[in-house]
Amino acid sequence: MTGYGIAVFDSGSTKYTVEIKSLNSKFLELSLRIPKAFSEKEFQLRTECSKQVERGKVNLSIHTEQTGSAVKAAGIDTALLKHYYEQLQAVSTELNEPAGNLLQLALGLPEVVKYSEDTITEEEWKLVEKTFQQALAAFQQFRADEGKVLQQDLTHRIGLILSNLEQVEVEDPKRIPLIRERLNQYLADAAGSENIDKNRFEQELIYYIDKLDITEEKVRLKTHCQYFMETLKSADANGKKLGFISQEIGREINTLGSKANDAAIQKLVVGMKEELEKIKEQLLNVL
Repeated sequence: MTGYGIAVFDSGSTKYTVEIKSLNSKFLELSLRIPKAFSEKEFQLRTECSKQVERGKVNLSIHTEQTGSAVKAAGIDTALLKHYYEQLQAVSTELNEPAGNLLQLALGLPEVVKYSEDTITEEEWKLVEKTFQQALAAFQQFRADEGKVLQQDLTHRIGLILSNLEQVEVEDPKRIPLIRERLNQYLADAAGSENIDKNRFEQELIYYIDKLDITEEKVRLKTHCQYFMETLKSADANGKKLGFISQEIGREINTLGSKANDAAIQKLVVGMKEELEKIKEQLLNVL
């Protein structure tokens, strides 16, 4: 969700600069810094940003710079200035205090120097709006370029998880004979081979092995990974959806690890968890 876009337009008398930048956020947090003259257009700007930006901590700033003869000087309320000056002079005389620079003091009093409230015409606003749209387009292009890089990285990491899953499927058939042998040895050491009820042992073994079966987890994990890839290729903003899918992938990996009861598979599961954590970190950047 990070992005940056800037656009500048110089009309000859006024230079307009629109800058948009964003950081990651679960929601849209929009902050505007615009001249007072554009206050009535704030709602329109917010609406357009909400529609196109969707999510992120976004800062939008519009700067106008008047040039040449278009620069507007501040105005002086001469009547009010005279009124302040006369009062100051009267107080100075009454207190028998040096007059000093009463004019400078009067100029600093409230409402003497007035800055004209800038307003913009509809033609000027169209220029600003066009510049804003250009900045927004540059901002979206920045996001799109970053998105392509993220898509490649996420695709690679899902591929690594699936690669580990393939190795799990190779190791899985080796578990049952080892478990059978290990349990048989434990019983033999504890009670003696001649005292083992083979039928009862097989019944218990079937029950125990059924608890350790990871077929369902393997199927679900593969399905979730495929669904993740399908969602990733979608043109819609699916950052939150990808986050939910990654949670489901994590659940299957954890369950697979807890039921595996095998060192080789546990090692592969650790590798899957490592890649999944990297995926979750990257998803914070996905819209």
